[in-house]
Amino acid sequence: MANTPFELKGKTVYVAGHRGMVGSALMRRLAQEDVKLVTASRSEVDLCSQAAVFDWFAKTRPQVIFLAAAKVGGIVANNTLRAEFIYDNIAMAANVIHAAHQNGADKLMFLGSSCIYPKLAAQPLREDSMLTGPLEPTNEPYAIAKIAGIKMAEAYRSQYGCDFISVMPTNLYGPGDNYHPEYSHVVAALIGRFHEAKLSGAESVVVWGTGTPRREFLYVDDMADACVHLMKTYSSAELVNIGTGEDITIAEFARVVAAVVGYRGEITFDASRPDGTPRKLLDVSRLDKLGWRARTSLKDGIQRTYEAYQRERPVRP
Repeated sequence: MANTPFELKGKTVYVAGHRGMVGSALMRRLAQEDVKLVTASRSEVDLCSQAAVFDWFAKTRPQVIFLAAAKVGGIVANNTLRAEFIYDNIAMAANVIHAAHQNGADKLMFLGSSCIYPKLAAQPLREDSMLTGPLEPTNEPYAIAKIAGIKMAEAYRSQYGCDFISVMPTNLYGPGDNYHPEYSHVVAALIGRFHEAKLSGAESVVVWGTGTPRREFLYVDDMADACVHLMKTYSSAELVNIGTGEDITIAEFARVVAAVVGYRGEITFDASRPDGTPRKLLDVSRLDKLGWRARTSLKDGIQRTYEAYQRERPVRP
């Protein structure tokens, strides 16, 4: 049954990737639950090492696992570090999922990415459109690794009866994002760029691409709340999209970010940079039926993210 109550209370819960943007949001949300949180830093356990993962799981035996660890980045990172993106992400998924099974975990949630859907799939993207067409070439290695993780969770459920589920978050933003000038996602990249332009008094800011692609953005703490909701209520082989069900053009989005940051200059577009998928909007009707909806508006979410950016990246003297 899809609607299956699961008791988190009193369980040992492991968040893989707890220092990342998604993992740290899950840690904030799980702090509100009566659970024993366990984590392991990269220096303690290299999730790409099968031996290290198996040894740690045998010692710790977490009952509930949120598999949020991943090597992530924007278009440039995905297209440049292709071998790293496919190897690291397949290795992490394979090691953690198998170790969870070996050690009798009660439940595991695998976090995918909306890039698993075909580049030209019908919009909004439904969960059953996975593997129905070619992927966006720029992030194909990452997408293939995420599809492998979903199929692995599905196979372990089918063969071993493991309560392993998969969720598909849309484009996320929020505290703890990566602000690397070349390898960051669009939200972090724009916040960083507009902030620097405001400080330097720049007359214009260049946004990569044409500005016409449409994207859906979800505040990361909303995503964490949805994950906890689904962990408590959902059990099925079918994956679940997590998003807002609303999208916006990159050009419109850039203007929202500029307004929040307080940048008043001109915004131009560099059409020589890749746009990626023309549109990416998730069909969230399955999630809606399961009793969850996003609560944070785009403007409020960007405001909180900008405040976090200023804490994480202090203004230069």
